[in-house]
Amino acid sequence: MGVYETLCAILGRENVQCEELMSKHTTFRVGGPADYFVTPESETQIQETIKYLKREHIPYYILGKGSNLLVGDKGYRGVILQIYRKMDKAHTEGTKIYAQAGISLAKLAAAALHDGLTGLEFASGIPGTLGGAVMMNAGAYGGEMKQVLVSVRSMTSEGIIREYSAEELELEYRTSIFAKNGEIILSAVLQLAQGDSAQIQAYMDELKTRRLEKQPLEYPSAGSTFKRPEGYFAGKLIEDAGLRGYSVGGAQVSEKHCGFVINRHAASAADIVSLMELVADKVECQSGVRLEPEVRRIGEF
Repeated sequence: MGVYETLCAILGRENVQCEELMSKHTTFRVGGPADYFVTPESETQIQETIKYLKREHIPYYILGKGSNLLVGDKGYRGVILQIYRKMDKAHTEGTKIYAQAGISLAKLAAAALHDGLTGLEFASGIPGTLGGAVMMNAGAYGGEMKQVLVSVRSMTSEGIIREYSAEELELEYRTSIFAKNGEIILSAVLQLAQGDSAQIQAYMDELKTRRLEKQPLEYPSAGSTFKRPEGYFAGKLIEDAGLRGYSVGGAQVSEKHCGFVINRHAASAADIVSLMELVADKVECQSGVRLEPEVRRIGEF
């Protein structure tokens, strides 16, 4: 059997697509076609898929909601496995939430609110999945995943399932053990605290208002484009370099928040990369600080 037929046998024909445009699956809304785009519905399907791809030496990439990713205009040669809506179940036991990696942070925060649990409000507006948030130790408004994680289940490239305690996760600013070992995050347990639903809702509403006021949510982007340099703020450095509103093709440094590169008008991945590199060069020339991208790049540019 060929690649397509084998993937269909493992995942079901409805979960396998060929030449799928990645612009449909990233928040930047750019990216060419992936050879194969698959949406597994279970850990067993992930396990069988990974074993097959490794055996056949076929490249693959694990995707969540595509909120921190830039895919090249020529696409991705290999298989994209999206762990998202088909693996997004969660349930609460006491003050703990047990959730699959594909659940969006917005849905997870809403579940916590529904059960009167506090501690996850900071994540309610982060446009990603739990899996991506764990891998990057996502954070906002003084909160981060490190503060709420109890344990994480993952899968190695050999298909072996492992479980890590919070202490073993090596959670630091925008990184974790998974960013280093490449294991696939399957699920996690979060420890929250009992709270008042009205107060939780009020705080989530406050954070939403702050985001709407300060972030260019009306345009496609990958969120904060650069990591925060120690002792500095990326947006301030970019503004001080005179780059507010600077454009390359359809990509632009947001006029609303200089820490965001946005897809202002039909930007290509090449436009975004060129703008990011220009920003990093000009900021380094102006301040001596080299900005490091927070956005991951895959595929052919």
